[in-house]
Amino acid sequence: MALQSTEPLPQNYQLGEYVIDRRIGGGGFSLVYLAYDIEGQPVAIKEYLPGGVVGRGKMGTVHPLAEDKEASFRYGMKCFFEEGRALAGIRHPNVVRVTNFFRANETVYMVMKFEQGKTLQRHITGLKEPMRESFIRSVFVQLLNGLREVHAHKILHLDIKPSNIYIHADGSPVLIDFGAARHALTYDFQAASPMYTPGFAAPEQYSQRERLGPWTDIYSVGATLYACIAKGPPQPSDQRQDKDKLLPVSKSHAGLFSTDLLELVDSMLKLNYTERPQSVFAVQKRLIEMAQVSREHRPSLLALIKERITRKA
Repeated sequence: MALQSTEPLPQNYQLGEYVIDRRIGGGGFSLVYLAYDIEGQPVAIKEYLPGGVVGRGKMGTVHPLAEDKEASFRYGMKCFFEEGRALAGIRHPNVVRVTNFFRANETVYMVMKFEQGKTLQRHITGLKEPMRESFIRSVFVQLLNGLREVHAHKILHLDIKPSNIYIHADGSPVLIDFGAARHALTYDFQAASPMYTPGFAAPEQYSQRERLGPWTDIYSVGATLYACIAKGPPQPSDQRQDKDKLLPVSKSHAGLFSTDLLELVDSMLKLNYTERPQSVFAVQKRLIEMAQVSREHRPSLLALIKERITRKA
C-alpha cells in the first residue's frame, strides 16, 4: 500500500456529515480543516495524524508507517478520542466548543466551533504602541476563567501561546487548539513528533514529563503575557536551563507597566515549577487585585478638573 506521509484531505472530501473545504492549521500530531456541516455552517475539524508515524492511503485512510509504530499510534488515538469526549463536556465562553468527535479513515476526528476574530498573535504584531495594561488584564482574567474550567476536567492544554488565543470583536478571548493526546504519548512517539512551541513551552515539557501539571500551563500563560509586553516570546526554556539570558521584565520594562504585573510574569516564568504559582486561580486572583488597585488609584473626573483649575490659578 502506497502511503503519503501526512497529506491533507482534499477539498470537497465527504467526511461523514461534513464536507472538507481546506486545511487551516495543524502541527506534528494533527491537521485542522475548515469544513461545513449538513446545514452549511462552518466548523473546524481536527484530524489525528501524527507525522512520522502514519501515512494516508489513496482513499483517505490512515495507517502506521511501520509495525513498530502501531502501538504508539493506537494508544495516542485512544487518548485523542478520550480527550475529545472530555472537551465535549466543557461549556465555557472562553474555551473552544467541541461539538462532535468520531472515528473514520482508521483515525479520530474532533469537530469544534469555527471561531471568528483574530489571534492574539496578530493583535500583538499589529501594535505600534505598547499594549494597554487594562486590555492585558481583561483578556487574561477571562482566559484564565476558561483555563480553570479545563483544569477542573483534568486536562492540560500544553500549547498556550498567542496564536492559540482568539480575540473576538468585543475583546473576549477564547482558547483554541488543545493538541489533544500530546500529554499522554510514549517516548518514541514524542521523538517522532515535537509537542511543544519553543519560547512558550515549560522546561518540564522537554524532558520531565512526569512533572507536568497546572504549573506547566501557567508557564505558557506567563510566556504569552511576556509576548504581550515585549512583543515577542521569551528565550526558550531548554536554552535557559543551559544558559539563562532572560532578563526579568520587572527590569527590562520597568516603568512601562505596573510593578505588580511585571513581577507576576517573572514568577510565572520560573524554571523550577515549584517556584511558579501552582494554580490558575492564584494567578487570576492577582490580576483581579491589580485591576482593583488600579481603579482605586485612578483619579476621578472631578479631581482632574479641580487639579487643572488649581494649576491655572
